Amino acid sequence: MSQTPKSPSSDVAPPAEPAGPPPLRLTLAAAVAGVQGLAVAAWGVTMCFTGGGKAVLAGLLVLVLAALPLGAAYGLRKARRWSRGPALIMQLLALPIAWTMVKSDGAVIAGGAVLGVLAIAGLVLLVHPATTDALGIRRTAA
Repeated sequence: MSQTPKSPSSDVAPPAEPAGPPPLRLTLAAAVAGVQGLAVAAWGVTMCFTGGGKAVLAGLLVLVLAALPLGAAYGLRKARRWSRGPALIMQLLALPIAWTMVKSDGAVIAGGAVLGVLAIAGLVLLVHPATTDALGIRRTAA
């Protein structure tokens, strides 16, 4: 029997799927991003229904922006390498927002405190070595 020549692209093995469930830190990071995404989506829906004509457009824009943390949460839950960047960006954006909320008055202060705690927890979880290892991100020696 004759063998057919293999193309060079067939020699490359597909990326291996992670075995077993993702580590707890990765699951917690996904949960933090998911909670933030749901909060942003709820804010967008509220803007759509409580404001005038221009508030509806702004609410729709906020709903589109909710896709960033929700997509990152999905990717983190599935242990996808690409999801760490959007999740880190969301945490870094949440810190000044939380600071502004804490410096205001009323019930917004409590929301700012919760957002700040979530952002710091998300950052710690995302840069932890177990998370980077689970995502297949190589750490470089300094």
